[in-house]
Amino acid sequence: MLDIALIRKDPEGVRARLATRGVAATEGLAKVLQADEERRKLVGEVEKLKSERNAISKEIGGRKAKGESADDLMEGMKEKSDRIAELDRKVAEVEAQQEGLLLSIPNLPWEGCPKGSSAADNPVVTTWGEPKKFDFKPRDHVALGEALGILDFTASAKISGSGFAVYKGAGAKLERSLISWMLNLHAGSHGYTEVSPPFLVRETSMVGTGQLPKFREDMYATEGGEHFLVPTAEVPVTNLHREEILAESDLPKRYAAYTPCFRKEAGSAGKETRGLARMHQFDKVELVWIEHPDRSMKALEELCEHAETVLQKLGLHYRKVELCAGDIGFGAARCYDLEVWAPGMGQFLEVSSCSNFMDFQARRMGLRFKGSDGKNRPCHTLNGSGTALARLFIALVETYQTKDGKVEIPEDLRSIFGASFIG
Repeated sequence: MLDIALIRKDPEGVRARLATRGVAATEGLAKVLQADEERRKLVGEVEKLKSERNAISKEIGGRKAKGESADDLMEGMKEKSDRIAELDRKVAEVEAQQEGLLLSIPNLPWEGCPKGSSAADNPVVTTWGEPKKFDFKPRDHVALGEALGILDFTASAKISGSGFAVYKGAGAKLERSLISWMLNLHAGSHGYTEVSPPFLVRETSMVGTGQLPKFREDMYATEGGEHFLVPTAEVPVTNLHREEILAESDLPKRYAAYTPCFRKEAGSAGKETRGLARMHQFDKVELVWIEHPDRSMKALEELCEHAETVLQKLGLHYRKVELCAGDIGFGAARCYDLEVWAPGMGQFLEVSSCSNFMDFQARRMGLRFKGSDGKNRPCHTLNGSGTALARLFIALVETYQTKDGKVEIPEDLRSIFGASFIG
């Protein structure tokens, strides 16, 4: 949520920053400022009435001390109290209206964000490794998985429909091994605190991280809408400290968590959605930081490096791109995507988005820290996939396939997987 003080101070500057996203916010900002002006006017009237009521209360005390009647003043005090209660209700209504308007406005892109309107404008920051060269035509993960008996899309379609998968035998073991290996890496070498959060969350949690109200139609909800299946571990983990004031010395807080992720949006038909490429349900290890505002941009680089370490240790060719202002997510101020090469599919697949939300999520969830000056300030929040399956699974089996139809297990993964090959 944007800072109302910033909108009040520089509405044109805010409008211009949002315009770099392709968001026309003139009308929305005008409504926010109108509600803000009305709220401030009402609050001022309430404060004036309270001051008058306090004066009457003192006068009543003075009369009673002298043994004089104060009935007329008591009646006047009641009228003031009734009017205050009426105005308090109006203030609450206007505040709810203002909050609803603010919740619908996306974050301001970081001032150094690349300019552009779509993914085609995202600059490649770096690449790592080289695409593996084969002396045979590499198969995609669907053909490999079905031939090896480690993926069963016929069964998943029968059970759940499209956008789901059944991992079997060594495929299920590989998925589980990757999750455990990544958690061990992040909780061990990278110093994260491992968390196992609920997979169902309340609406307030989804609002806090920015999925609601904008993306409600993309979310799976229980009947009655009391709970939502998590679209990412970012939601429950970031909300661990909702409505808290942390000590400055406690920052940063860094968490790693595995959850399945559930999303209705599964994209359109075509090569990009074949097999495991885009799912309604997929596994992911998520990294979450709660950081001091002065350090959050440096933290984003470190967070991204931790996600990159996963790909480097597995020997997978990837590229790192920085999202332009027109392609960045609703709540992010700055974002990197890590895209891994899938030789069987012949394309790069996003396996991680590493984002700095700055104070956007923290304002929505009331997450603050007490600074050395004694003042409470919003924290900065960051998160990134470390990394997402099933696309990591795709890249691994397609990269490490052999001519005789087997899949070699990367050396770093062999001890936890317990074998050197599948097949």
